[in-house]
Amino acid sequence: MSEARTRRVADRIKETVALLLETRVKDPRLGFVTITEVRITGDLREATVFYTVLGEADKIASTKVALESAKGMLRSEVGKALGIRYTPSLQFMLDGIPENAAHISEILRTAKERDEELHSIAKSGSYAAGEDPYRHKDRDDSKQSNS
Repeated sequence: MSEARTRRVADRIKETVALLLETRVKDPRLGFVTITEVRITGDLREATVFYTVLGEADKIASTKVALESAKGMLRSEVGKALGIRYTPSLQFMLDGIPENAAHISEILRTAKERDEELHSIAKSGSYAAGEDPYRHKDRDDSKQSNS
């Protein structure tokens, strides 16, 4: 199976599932879901649908139950939309990207605060040997021209 075809099928599954969740699935347990990615095996038999849910842990759990409940209908509709010999089985996986992104943002914010703190400490510091022991091109050039 060509990689391009596999990618096209995965994109078609993503579009179809997203549209079905928006228009056909009326389960009250379903939260605000975004389909982020679909990965499909090379033989087009199994598709993993990654999703995110806006809300707290209880909304995420109820959405998972709603997706599992609607899996049969979604697979049937995906099969009709794809028009290929075998309809891939669907497996729904919560996408960890938003949590990872939030964690990385927090780490970067902390690092920035520490950098600013070190910078302010360095500004108020002085050299242990008294005068600046390092060579500076401008300063050293002016000393030599004065001699």
